[in-house]
Amino acid sequence: MKRIESTQNALVKHWKKLVTSKKDRDKSEEFIVEGFHLVEEALKTEGTVLHLIIREDLELPSEWKTDHLQMIEVTKAVAKELIETEQSQGIFAHCRQPKHTDEEAANWKKLLLIDAVQDPGNIGTMIRTADAAGMDAVILGKGSADPFNPKTVRSAQGSHFHIPVVRGELGDWIDQAKAAGIKVIGTGLQNAVEHYEVGQLHEFAIIVGNEGSGVAQDYLSKADEIVKIPLYGKAESLNVAIAAGILLYTFGKR
Repeated sequence: MKRIESTQNALVKHWKKLVTSKKDRDKSEEFIVEGFHLVEEALKTEGTVLHLIIREDLELPSEWKTDHLQMIEVTKAVAKELIETEQSQGIFAHCRQPKHTDEEAANWKKLLLIDAVQDPGNIGTMIRTADAAGMDAVILGKGSADPFNPKTVRSAQGSHFHIPVVRGELGDWIDQAKAAGIKVIGTGLQNAVEHYEVGQLHEFAIIVGNEGSGVAQDYLSKADEIVKIPLYGKAESLNVAIAAGILLYTFGKR
């Protein structure tokens, strides 16, 4: 097993940039996951893990010890450079960002479209919820938080490796969905019906929007239906990730 002791090592510097810089994550198409659960999920997807990074005081699960993995032991000082959590488990994976083809996308019939949601935790929670609800893909529009931000990755709890997460122009995805006969549902307050009036659907694309301003009017104007979730108490609104969860389980037909 290779060992790295210096925080000035070129590979360590690259890993740190993947933790701290969206620009470097985008350029390299790579990212870092931290913790046993996320590393285990990454390892289940063949070809995803470039390096398995282990703090020097850790003992790996026996099933992880394989000749196919590039394992690198690092000192506590090096591990500290990569830590994003208060109670680090000292295990990291340097991963490729998952890729998806146009051919795969043509078969996606249940889509969560996210318009300019800026909080990484909300994005991660929605990716995780879409995975749990059996959606085919999550599409992140302009202005949304980076799906490979460490906070997003932690919030998604491994769902990045289960469900396609794609960045793109929402208007194009809406047009494609409508052309394929997929019902497009916007979320808003004007000209909206209550969400349970729509019923369950085999195929649908739902658009959720920015925490403050909601879904852009340009996208709402293309929707087949606009829905709202009734508020029975005194709260002015629902968290966008909570609202998305309610809607995905309301519309999703099994």
